[in-house]
Amino acid sequence: MRGTGRISDETREKVLNAARKLHYLPNSRAAAMRSGENREIGFVINQLSNPFNAEVVGGVVDLLETEGYLVSIVDTRDDPERQKRQLQSFIQHGRGGLLWVPAADTSQETFDMLAAQAIPVVTFLRHVRRDLDHVGIRNTDATAIATRYLVDLGHRHIAYLGGADESMVRKERIAGYQRVISESKLGDGLVWSCEDNKLAGMNAMVALQKALPDVTAVVCNGDMVALGACLALIRAGQRPGVDVSVMGFDDIQDAVVATPALSTMAVSPHKLGRKLARTLLDRISDPEMPPIVSEISAELIIRETTGAPPS
Repeated sequence: MRGTGRISDETREKVLNAARKLHYLPNSRAAAMRSGENREIGFVINQLSNPFNAEVVGGVVDLLETEGYLVSIVDTRDDPERQKRQLQSFIQHGRGGLLWVPAADTSQETFDMLAAQAIPVVTFLRHVRRDLDHVGIRNTDATAIATRYLVDLGHRHIAYLGGADESMVRKERIAGYQRVISESKLGDGLVWSCEDNKLAGMNAMVALQKALPDVTAVVCNGDMVALGACLALIRAGQRPGVDVSVMGFDDIQDAVVATPALSTMAVSPHKLGRKLARTLLDRISDPEMPPIVSEISAELIIRETTGAPPS
């Protein structure tokens, strides 16, 4: 079956024909027990329904499959207990490595469990442990760049829109926004919370404009919130980028094809996924190397949803 050993071509062809008729598939777990190498990778993520995460997963799978690995994906929905059950299941069924967005309030017991199993682990987005490899985004710098761009356009009433959790990622992004607001002497700024999806972004933009009609620009926690905000403006007879400027974060595919096209801080999710997968492969090949922390800089992409404030 492996094409090795002193087997005649005639005999090998008979075996292969029999295998095809029986729909035989090798048992990868049994092979892993013999070789000591497990080629199944677990990816524990939060909010798989978010297109950003889906594009990251696509990048991970594309690279790992070319290297002969199978990727299993589960969604914690940011629930630490759900996460614990999923991680235990991965360990019980055997995984050769783990890509992981740690849920908020992940317990020390969970970290101890992974350490005891000596599974290669790379955290993603949320940098929670210095002894683990990590791939993330320079969130504070990114939202500072986005906010500075809007200030330079002449906006003086800028809000931060989106996110409803207290995750490290959101705190970092808000910090970048608030830093520029403070440096520009524009007051304390305004953080308007909502879930990170298009419907929530639309409803939040409606509520924000009703409460604070002077706001002329919003820096959004993610592209889905930004796209929802643009939809709210269009439904109200306003023009994103003319009446109110909207800045996203991620640069998912929908940001490019939206009408109008979304200005955003681009991190190229598919490429980010490939980098995440490569980091895990490096850890698998060299378990003793020091922990690697890799943070990606976002790029300001100016499209149609940002412009100078209305006269």
